[in-house]
Amino acid sequence: MTTFVDRVELHAAAGNGGHGCASVHREKFKPLGGPDGGNGGRGGDVIFVVDPDVTTLLDYHHSPHRKATNGRPGEGGHRSGQDGTDLVLPVPDGTVVLNKRGEVLADMVGAGTTFIAGRGGRGGLGNAALASARRKAPGFALLGEPGEERDVVLELKTVADVALVGYPSAGKSSLISVLSAAKPKIADYPFTTLVPNLGVVTAGSSVYTIADVPGLIPGASEGKGLGLEFLRHVERCSVLVHVLDCATLETDRDPVSDLDVIEAELARYGGLEDRPRVVVLNKTDIPEGKDLADIIRPDLEERGFPVFEVSAVSRQGLKELSYALAGLVDQARAARPAQESTRVVIRPKAVDDAGFTVTRIEEGFFRVRGEKPERWVRQTDFNNDEAVGYLADRLARLGVEEELLKAGAREGDGVAIGDEDNAVVFDWEPTMVTGAEMLGRRGEDHRMDAPRPAAQRRRDREAERDEALGEYEDFDPFD
Repeated sequence: MTTFVDRVELHAAAGNGGHGCASVHREKFKPLGGPDGGNGGRGGDVIFVVDPDVTTLLDYHHSPHRKATNGRPGEGGHRSGQDGTDLVLPVPDGTVVLNKRGEVLADMVGAGTTFIAGRGGRGGLGNAALASARRKAPGFALLGEPGEERDVVLELKTVADVALVGYPSAGKSSLISVLSAAKPKIADYPFTTLVPNLGVVTAGSSVYTIADVPGLIPGASEGKGLGLEFLRHVERCSVLVHVLDCATLETDRDPVSDLDVIEAELARYGGLEDRPRVVVLNKTDIPEGKDLADIIRPDLEERGFPVFEVSAVSRQGLKELSYALAGLVDQARAARPAQESTRVVIRPKAVDDAGFTVTRIEEGFFRVRGEKPERWVRQTDFNNDEAVGYLADRLARLGVEEELLKAGAREGDGVAIGDEDNAVVFDWEPTMVTGAEMLGRRGEDHRMDAPRPAAQRRRDREAERDEALGEYEDFDPFD
């Protein structure tokens, strides 16, 4: 059974905002006591938080769909709906959040680091909040916004100071078991280690972490063996330790060629050129291994590698290795730039920024994009004429109609507000009169009842086109 997962695809959905309430206060001798509809509650966010007690992404592998709770709708009597509860998802230290295209959204390192993967929708305003001196008793309320939905990829990159790399069965698991208190699986067959193992090493006053990365083979950077799955765990390590088997039973291998192969795979993976290297000649407690180590050591030292002869069985050379790694780790830590507190950056909106754009898509069709217009459209109940009229008033005050005129829009042209997938399309009527004085009974707007010649002309053109297409389909050239 799988117990370690370091890459998952997760569908995160924030909560929807609650709808506002359209209500009128009623009591004895006060049949129309004024609007008292409450606002809808905000939907819950989806938040990733680094938890030191979490070491794997296994939970998200088994249940990849996560959703925060929705906000409650408002009620009469000025009662606002309850906000949705945020969904907090704990992830291991070193988790990278990416989108489906592979772009990094957040690199989560350090306990308590948070990232909001999806923001909950805003709650809709009730008719009590929409009332004004001109619109005293609105017969509508705003709808709650839908929460953000996002497909993300979570990748775990182990946070360790030292990484042990090498061929399968080179003795990495045995080495980490004697250097630290880790208890990895140890056996005499290849690919014994199927997951990275972490251990904590104490050398004098220095304390550092060491990771046993599953065995690499030629072609690991291209997906062969287990290397491609776990090479990412090497990225955050400050020191790379090549563990070379000096007592291998394979006649076509030797420690120097093993080192060259692993270095080539690390170079193909990229981004590890600046990490200091240490070479460990393992299994020198065997006479043949000791002889081979004495032969190849001068060649390795000529290449500039610090070389240590060790034995995980007899514990020979482990103390020297541990203190040498501690020194390299201390140097790497000292070279890191000092952590600075996050600066608050304020980016005021430009003076000439209207908050929306009008783009001419084709002849007779325009698209309006902007945070406010799109949000207002999402919050509008199009089954309520008064709500539609209120939307028209807001768009006119924002300046959308003026920009459409500048862009060359004419009466009857199509106007889409929003992107291609979630757009609402209108027949534009530039001569429509705006204002609350056009209201009738609650929930009605006289402007919606007025004749709309442009819309009728469009319907006539569509009817003529359909009739022409019908005649063409009925045409038989062999009659």
